Amino acid sequence: MEIKEYRAAIEAVLFACGEPLPLARLAEAIELDGETTEQLAQDLMQDINTRGGGIRMVKLDDNYQLCTDKAYAEPVRRALDLRRNVPLTQAALEVLSIVAYNQPVTRAFIEQVRGVDCGAVLQGLVSKALVEEKGRLELPGRPLIYGTTPDFLRSFGLSSLEQLPPLPTEEQQGTSMTEITLEDVVQQAEQAEEAEQAQEE
Repeated sequence: MEIKEYRAAIEAVLFACGEPLPLARLAEAIELDGETTEQLAQDLMQDINTRGGGIRMVKLDDNYQLCTDKAYAEPVRRALDLRRNVPLTQAALEVLSIVAYNQPVTRAFIEQVRGVDCGAVLQGLVSKALVEEKGRLELPGRPLIYGTTPDFLRSFGLSSLEQLPPLPTEEQQGTSMTEITLEDVVQQAEQAEEAEQAQEE
């Protein structure tokens, strides 16, 4: 790649990450040595910060990050509030129900219940502060577990999770969401790990 392509790659990586990225990881991502990467990052930062747009590039210790110009904090804040106030989609309501009735749950558990990828929907619920990370399972990969927040209770007029309406019975609605348990997910993860070890042997 040419120099301008490397700089464009750095910009793309920082934009995609959305959080401070250590120089070493940035160098690894664009497959250059640290010294060259740092020089390219410094040049890019100079270019971005003098072009007069709404984006700034900052260096925080040994990390680089793209962020918005503080001069535009108010419209950014309004936009985020508007996004937060968008009504929940049917998919979001389904994921929220699974989390509420079965928490703490992993993303894999939610996807097993729904049968489709739920990453974007789950992150949307996290950004709306209806769902939050509750820690990690002591399993291979240490998957995150999720649960509802006080904002969830407030939004639905509940004082505790005990006030959630009862789930429909199996006679009323095929298979209940609670039929698949967290133990099932744990068991599947352990079986997958055993299968991988067997293949390696």
